[in-house]
Amino acid sequence: MEGFFACYYEGVKEMEDELNSLEKIKQESPLIYHITNNVVKNDVANVTLAIGASPIMSDHPKEAEEITQLASALVLNTGTIHPNSAEAMLLAGKTANKKGIPVVLDPVGVGATSYRKEIMIRILEEIEITAIKGNAGEIATLAGTAWKTKGVDAGEGEADLVESAKQLANKHNCLVGLSGEVDIVTDGKTTYQVKNGHPMMAQITGSGCMLSGVVGSFLSVSKDETLEVLLQAFISFAVAGEKAANHSSVRGTGSFRSTFIDELYLLTDEDIKKNRKVEEI
Repeated sequence: MEGFFACYYEGVKEMEDELNSLEKIKQESPLIYHITNNVVKNDVANVTLAIGASPIMSDHPKEAEEITQLASALVLNTGTIHPNSAEAMLLAGKTANKKGIPVVLDPVGVGATSYRKEIMIRILEEIEITAIKGNAGEIATLAGTAWKTKGVDAGEGEADLVESAKQLANKHNCLVGLSGEVDIVTDGKTTYQVKNGHPMMAQITGSGCMLSGVVGSFLSVSKDETLEVLLQAFISFAVAGEKAANHSSVRGTGSFRSTFIDELYLLTDEDIKKNRKVEEI
């Protein structure tokens, strides 16, 4: 245990100056443009609002460039991808690159169909991505390692997920966050594990999509778009999940979902510092 905490403090020591992003989000209320999953669009918007940012949701290509010009970050989610939303993603992504704002990619279900793979190849070839956020199956698929997917769920496999995440980060020169029982956050060189969270988080629809909105919000107020800011986004989400699951009012997944959003709303930078369980590996 002493060894873990020694490693923990060494691993997070350099990020102390970055651990005020929640305060920045609430002060600046950045506009986060989501081209996202229609199944959980409302929850993604509510989570973005809960942490202090301002969401806008549109997947129409005729307004994608104009909205991006107003935004502080762009979140692309392929959960319910279709030709119009794919075109909007490409237009918005290229505009975001020109403007210099972060682009977060959530490759939902990338291994499920050939169409999703085709769109993902185009996005990664034509857009400079700041951060890729996905589950084990999505990250392994993009990294080219063996994995058996199950629709948009994480699926199963024997790949080394840490190495898969690092390979993907180095391949596309971006940040990578892998959400799971233990989260993995890396830039290909430095890698952290986040051991906060609760199993109930995986039992509500779209929790990963909500996390992508949180990631976009955190990166939007970071000048350097650093690994430490991505790490803080993951910790924040996981700590809120822990707090919600332990709340006396939670009886099941329905009450957990609403309490989870409440805990994100109530979360402070001090909560993150106090409750984080992080290890550099």
